[in-house]
Amino acid sequence: MTETLGQKQRRFAKHVARLIDKAHEMGYEVTLGDAYRDARAFGPMGERIAYGNAFSCHKLRLAIDLNLFKGGEFLQSTEDHRKLGEWWESLGADHCWGGRFEDGNHYSFTHEGIK
Repeated sequence: MTETLGQKQRRFAKHVARLIDKAHEMGYEVTLGDAYRDARAFGPMGERIAYGNAFSCHKLRLAIDLNLFKGGEFLQSTEDHRKLGEWWESLGADHCWGGRFEDGNHYSFTHEGIK
């Protein structure tokens, strides 16, 4: 089944809620990082202005960066996110964890198959 971008964005938001709940279950505290990257500041899909990837899923509202804390300590390494990232990937084939490309706090959906 092919989803529209809007349908996929709504499903992503629902899964992000599950991701945050799972992080809490694992004993983490969470703050939110980048979610949407506006084309006016970062360029349209396929174009890079400022930081980030030209084809970033943040530009489609299909990605979020989470900041993890444990005991008040900010956990910055990709390895700190591994258990949560692998759990995220287990939810479906379109779930992508940034630990696979050295961006451990990045959780997204792929954007293939959008109509």
